[in-house]
Amino acid sequence: MYLKFRFNFLVLAFWLGLLSLSGLLTSCGGSGDQTGTPTAGGIKQGIATAGPAPHLDSVFVIRAMQTNARFKAQERWARKFYRERQFRLGWFKDHQLVPQAQTLLNVIAKAKDDGLDPKRYQDNGLTKLLAEFKTVQDSTRRNQLERQIDVALSGTYFNWASDYYRGVANPRDTKNDAWKVKRNKIKLDRALLTILRERESTYPYYDFAPLHPEYDHLKKALALLRSRQQAGGWPTLPASTNLRPGQTSPVVGLLRQRLLGSETAGPTAPATAPGQALPVVNKEPAPTAAEVYNSELVDAVKGFQRDAGLPPTGIVNGETLRQLNVPLSARINQVILNMERWRWLPKKFEPDYLLVNIPEYRLYVYEEHKPVMTMRVIVGKTLNATPVFSDKMEYVVLSPYWNVPFSIIDKELRYKLAENPQGTLDRLDMEVVKGYGRRATVIDPSTVDWANVTPATFKYTLRRRPGPKNDLGEVKFIFPNSNDIYLHDTPHGELFSQTARNFSHGCVRVEEPVKLATYLLRDYSQWDQATIQDTIAQRREKYITLKEKLPVYLVYLTAWADADGHVHFRNDIYGHDKALAKEYFEQS
Repeated sequence: MYLKFRFNFLVLAFWLGLLSLSGLLTSCGGSGDQTGTPTAGGIKQGIATAGPAPHLDSVFVIRAMQTNARFKAQERWARKFYRERQFRLGWFKDHQLVPQAQTLLNVIAKAKDDGLDPKRYQDNGLTKLLAEFKTVQDSTRRNQLERQIDVALSGTYFNWASDYYRGVANPRDTKNDAWKVKRNKIKLDRALLTILRERESTYPYYDFAPLHPEYDHLKKALALLRSRQQAGGWPTLPASTNLRPGQTSPVVGLLRQRLLGSETAGPTAPATAPGQALPVVNKEPAPTAAEVYNSELVDAVKGFQRDAGLPPTGIVNGETLRQLNVPLSARINQVILNMERWRWLPKKFEPDYLLVNIPEYRLYVYEEHKPVMTMRVIVGKTLNATPVFSDKMEYVVLSPYWNVPFSIIDKELRYKLAENPQGTLDRLDMEVVKGYGRRATVIDPSTVDWANVTPATFKYTLRRRPGPKNDLGEVKFIFPNSNDIYLHDTPHGELFSQTARNFSHGCVRVEEPVKLATYLLRDYSQWDQATIQDTIAQRREKYITLKEKLPVYLVYLTAWADADGHVHFRNDIYGHDKALAKEYFEQS
């Protein structure tokens, strides 16, 4: 009886083994091929097995992170991830790799599509482990491999996700942008738990997706530019080019190739009808269609100019020519650098906020994540660069005083004030006060030793009164910050007609301050546009506290793309692209 039972048990075990092997082969694509490699083509799972899942511990995880130079920086995330899982494996289920493992390898293989270097995330050790895993039969060794592979996949994910969601370069540690915008604070351990379907999340990193649609637009633009590069790039126009609509020139063919991707265009000459006399041929042959700067190409040039922030004149010379001749490789790098900046930005913007893109010289107001207002702005000169940061707007000030910086007192006014204090102040519509706000009292300027005054000894405030001479114009918008930067009006509205508008000492001048103030105070029944203008006319400073603070972002983006596929480029006015490129491409 015992022998019969033992024989039946062995037969049953034999058939179960065959069924398990058959199922494994089917799951690997319906064939017996077990020679695949752990690439984007598919991970080979190996021989199916049973038994309890192996466990990890903190010592194993820490040692695995520290002994692999690629993973050292990710030890913190790995410890948090496995601690939250009670040190259970994350990438295996029933001794088989979960589909997300293959997804991760696919994403890494295509990292170049995001301007990232796949070599930063590909690990030879993991490749060898996966290769051994597909053939190992010893259960003890298989359990060891599962532990090693699991931790290696987690380290690989954290390496990639750290770059993809937080940036290759750390803006806080670099000299490139002095980027002080509120930072992306994604917790990568929770992101991985989400990807492995162990916690719910509404954020798009649930499926290895970008956080912002603007990033995705740039990614598509990068693909198009690289496709153009593979097709031969674009030509360079002669430096002497000066082309106007309707003119003929050999340059037109190059221009057409640059913008439309073809050396030929326009309608061909109609064929001669039967019996019709041949056209008269002049001694000087008429220019071909490809040499005529026709309306089709003029429209293309105007579109290019708009995307470059230039007046759409259709004339090809000067700055338009310079922008056309920027090398394709430089444009590709420019897109990559601005994708990096989008990784630095918060994972989610507030529904309502104000954004100034410094190189674009433009302000946007967003309501419920949609732009509802935009206007031109003037930003700081190169030597007085407008800083890149974020804060919250708290006050609107009508008819503001302008407090004169001591640097201007020292360099421009000291000797004039020493020679004729009251006369100088009257001419400049200024006054000297003691104290601040409503408690400020005007003092006699002749009591100040202007010739010898220093920042330490000057206990007063020199300020310009509200009015047409005031440097802040009629309205000031305050979002308290350590940079002492704010938005304000200007008496020099003519400067907004300039293409490059970096004229200020660092603060941001807005083109339509009353319109912006009216919008910000739209929920205040006592502050409509007429009341605002009446208050300004009285030339008495008036502070209005906003009921809800409005987030303000001053950012530096020199390339962006819209949903229609238009790619916009701007000049690197402060050299931030150049500085970031040095760090980014050295690390990549």
